[in-house]
Amino acid sequence: MVKSHEERIELRPGDPEAEARMKALSSPLRLRVLRLCAFESRTNKELAELLGVNPGTMLHHVRTLVSTGYLAAEPERAGAQGAREVPYRATGLSWRTSMPSGSTVLVETFLQQIEGLADEDLDTTWLGLKLNDEHKAELQQRLYDLAQEFKDRGPDADGETYSLFFAFHPDHNPPALHGTSPSPD
Repeated sequence: MVKSHEERIELRPGDPEAEARMKALSSPLRLRVLRLCAFESRTNKELAELLGVNPGTMLHHVRTLVSTGYLAAEPERAGAQGAREVPYRATGLSWRTSMPSGSTVLVETFLQQIEGLADEDLDTTWLGLKLNDEHKAELQQRLYDLAQEFKDRGPDADGETYSLFFAFHPDHNPPALHGTSPSPD
């Protein structure tokens, strides 16, 4: 069953809550934590091991994500040798949050995510388009709606995890100057 999706959250500079959320999403490490906690709960220790960082450093990042609503603590559980563990799960809020000036951090996060993948495990497409404002807006909305539809379905119990990265950007591709001679060097 497909759930109705909630409105996008626009983060605007000057609002203290928005500023804290923008800062939380400005770290590739924190974005990778959200990805790791998207389908299953993970403890601070598990996250630190998976991402190769000190548990104290990871705790700082986890607390930042919890305080901004991107990560939620689940009920405590007993870990190895009865130690108290707190698992965390991504809330899905980051999917609905716009990231002003966030494209660079998303690209950096993407590059970290694919580091070490075999060429056959990475399927990429690059396409140039020439669109007017109306068709550009239509394409952006349809791509968002398609991704939202699959997100709303929830994870497949028998599925494998995948990451989808799509970049839509202006292409510096000025029109050819027809009928003019190239200028000498």
